[in-house]
Amino acid sequence: MTQEDRFISLEIKLAQQEDLLDELNKTIYRQERRIDQLEAMVAKLADHVRTLRDAGQAPLNERPPHY
Repeated sequence: MTQEDRFISLEIKLAQQEDLLDELNKTIYRQERRIDQLEAMVAKLADHVRTLRDAGQAPLNERPPHY
């Protein structure tokens, strides 16, 4: 393998690494967005639970008083 062949091989590997890095960055970005969405959803659900609790509604798993 000549030096030129080795250089070309290294350039190819570098290009592949750059592509992989770009894909990983895109994946991380999508995951961060999804985590933000899920955190917002959890916050809304927690507020809803607090509202129901403060309104005096019985939890769904609590047995009625006649048991």
